[in-house]
Amino acid sequence: MSADRGAAEGSRADGRHDDSGHGGGGRGGGELPPLWVEEPAIRPRLPDPIRDAAVRSVLIVAVTLIQAVIAFLCTVAGSWLAFPMVLSSVASTVVATWAVLDVWVTRQVWNQRNGVVSVPSSTARQLRRERRRVRRAARAAERSGTGRIGTGETGSLSRA
Repeated sequence: MSADRGAAEGSRADGRHDDSGHGGGGRGGGELPPLWVEEPAIRPRLPDPIRDAAVRSVLIVAVTLIQAVIAFLCTVAGSWLAFPMVLSSVASTVVATWAVLDVWVTRQVWNQRNGVVSVPSSTARQLRRERRRVRRAARAAERSGTGRIGTGETGSLSRA
């Protein structure tokens, strides 16, 4: 590769790429870096029930804040709407507090039911595996002949 060709493609003499957008070939001279690069998420996505509760909570808190500002402005202006707005703002504050607590409770319940996934392996996954193994062993023992008609001793359906 010659030095002239490397300069035309946006490469420097030391081998590094010049991504300043100046120099090097103009339009069609070389390949441009992609506009969108997918990067893996640092934190995993929230489970659906928690995300639903969080979105609901954010919307309710936003409406409550808007309502409180309108109530304040109505009070400053001396409007007849001030008193009903203040009452509804108090009620909305209670509902917003309930919504935020709902996010917290939903998160706790999710973690309790599904376990918290740790990096190497999940404790909950291991417990589920053990429970599954016990259930399979119980089903296999049940199938092996205890409690079924015609699989026990022959001719001894009743002892009377």
